Amino acid sequence: MPAGHYHFHCTDGEDAVLDLSGNDLRTRDDVHAAAARAARAVMEGCGSRLDWSDWIVDVHDSRGRHVLTLAFDDADTVRQAA
Repeated sequence: MPAGHYHFHCTDGEDAVLDLSGNDLRTRDDVHAAAARAARAVMEGCGSRLDWSDWIVDVHDSRGRHVLTLAFDDADTVRQAA
């Protein structure tokens, strides 16, 4: 996964939180860490305990190509270095 601009869209297949601005990132680890941060931000921003088991972060590059999917349930296992 090359350095580039990535968008981190969150969805459960019905509802969605779209990342219209995206982030410039350098490495695959940076993209994984940013996806985990996006998941945690949505969960924390909701303010109530919900079932997040169907939610994913769907990552796309600047051309709209899918590059990564991260389940919200896996967000805490991703290294937070980036």
